Amino acid sequence: MRAPGTGNGGRYRLLGAAGATAAVAGGWAVGTLPARDPWGLWVPHGTAVTAAGYALAYGGLTVLVVAWWLYGRTGAGVRDSLVTLVWWAAPFVVAPPLYSADVYSYIAQGAMVLEGHDVYDAGPSVLDPAGPGGDAAASVGGHWTDTPAPYGPFFLVLARGVAWATGGTIVPAVLAMRLIALAALALIAWALPHLAREHGRSPGAALWLGALNPLLLMHVAGGLHNDGLMIGLMLAGVVLALRGRWVSGSVLIGLAMMVKTPAAVALLFVAVLVGRAAGGGLVRRVAKGLAGPGAVAGAVVVLMTLLGGTGFGWVGTQGVAGRIHTALSVSSDLGLGLGHLLRLLAGTDPDPVKAAVQNAGLAAAVAVILLLARRSAAGRLEAAHGLGLGLVALVALSPMVQPWYLLWGTAVLAATAADGKVRDVLVVLSAALVYETQPSGSTPPYGFVLAGLTCVAGALLLRREAAGQEKPPLLPGQRRAADRAAGLRTGV
Repeated sequence: MRAPGTGNGGRYRLLGAAGATAAVAGGWAVGTLPARDPWGLWVPHGTAVTAAGYALAYGGLTVLVVAWWLYGRTGAGVRDSLVTLVWWAAPFVVAPPLYSADVYSYIAQGAMVLEGHDVYDAGPSVLDPAGPGGDAAASVGGHWTDTPAPYGPFFLVLARGVAWATGGTIVPAVLAMRLIALAALALIAWALPHLAREHGRSPGAALWLGALNPLLLMHVAGGLHNDGLMIGLMLAGVVLALRGRWVSGSVLIGLAMMVKTPAAVALLFVAVLVGRAAGGGLVRRVAKGLAGPGAVAGAVVVLMTLLGGTGFGWVGTQGVAGRIHTALSVSSDLGLGLGHLLRLLAGTDPDPVKAAVQNAGLAAAVAVILLLARRSAAGRLEAAHGLGLGLVALVALSPMVQPWYLLWGTAVLAATAADGKVRDVLVVLSAALVYETQPSGSTPPYGFVLAGLTCVAGALLLRREAAGQEKPPLLPGQRRAADRAAGLRTGV
C-alpha cells in the first residue's frame, strides 16, 4: 500500500490543506445551511454564488482526496501525520454544517431535554419555533422532524449542555457541537498509534487511514456526526483493555454505547480479551470474559441513564433509523426489490418482505460477529482485528447504511490490518464515498456515479502499484543493457 518515504509529505500536507480550505469555502454557500440564522452568517446566496460554491466544494474535496492518497505513500511518521491532521482539520473549525443536517437534530434534542420533553417519544417538532432550539428544529431534515432520538443518554447530556450554554442559537450551538467533534477526532488520533503498536503495525499508517481519512474529516469535522465520539471512546477503551486495564476500558466502551449502541460490539471482543487472559477452557474463558466487562459496562449504562434523566426509552428507539431507506443498504435494496417483484406477481404487500430481508441481514451480521468472536477466543484471530471486521460486517448488512458508517470498522482496521486486500478495499471505499453526499446533505444520483468512477480509478491505481512492486530486480547484465538503451534514447 505505501511506498517508502519520499520527502514530499510537506508538499502534500499543503495540498490537502488547500483542498480542505476550498471545500469549506464552498460550503459557506452550499453547505447544510440552517432554515433560519438570526446572525445572518449561514444564509443562501444567488445562483452564481451557489454554482461557484459547488465548484469550490467538489474541487477542494477532490484535491483533499488526491493529497491524502499521495501522503499515504510518503511513509510519514506519527508526529508528521499529527501535524498534517491539524492542518487538514483546521479549515473545518468555523465551517457551517457540511454534508448532513444531523447536527440540527442534536441541538434540538438537547433543547428538548433541557425543557423536559421526552426525546424518546417525540421529535424536534414539539419545540416552540420562537424558543430555544426552535431554529435548529426548523432546520432538521424532513425524516427526523417527528422522529424520536436513537442516541444514548450520554450524548444527550452533552447536547443538553450545548443547548443550555448557547440558548440553542444556531451559530454558537453548531460551533460548540464542533468542539465535541474535534475532541473526538483528537481521541481517535491518540488511540490509533497505540492500537497499531499493540499489533505490530505502523502507527503512521494507522493515522493515515484512520484519522487523516477524508471521509472522517468530512463527516466528523465537517458534518459533526456523533459517530466520531462513539469511535474515539471505543478505540480508547480497546487500547486500555489490551494493556490489561479492562475495567477502565469497559467504562469507556459503556460511554460509547451511550452515544450509539453499535459500540456494544466492542464489549464482546473486550470480553474475549479478558477471558483469554483468565485461562481455562473455552466455555470458562467466555463466561469470565462476559461477566467482568459486561458488569462494568452495564453499570455505566444504568448510571448514565439515571443521571441523564432521559429514562430508558433509548432501548425502544434503536430501530427508528431502519425506517428510512438508504441506497447503500444491500439488505434494504434487496428487500425492496423482492417486495415489489412479489407485489407484481402475487399482489402482496412489499413492506413485510422488505422487513424480513432486513432482519435476515441483521441476523447474518450477528452470526458473523459471533463467529469472529469465537475465532478470537480460540486464539486464531486478534480480538481487536475481529472487532474491526465485525463492525464492517454489521454496516454491510444493516438495514440503514450511511457513508460515514464505514468509519466504524475502518478506524479499528487502520491499526490492526496488514497491508493487503482489506486495507485496499477500505482505502478505495473511503475515497469513493466522499462523493456520495452533497455538501448540502442530499444524495444526488450523480453522487453514486462519481463514487463508482472513483472505485474504478482507485482499483486501477492499486493494481498498477502492485504490478510495479512485483517487477523482479534486473541482473547486472540486464541493468547495463538498460542503461545503454536509456543513453541511446537521450542522446548521451
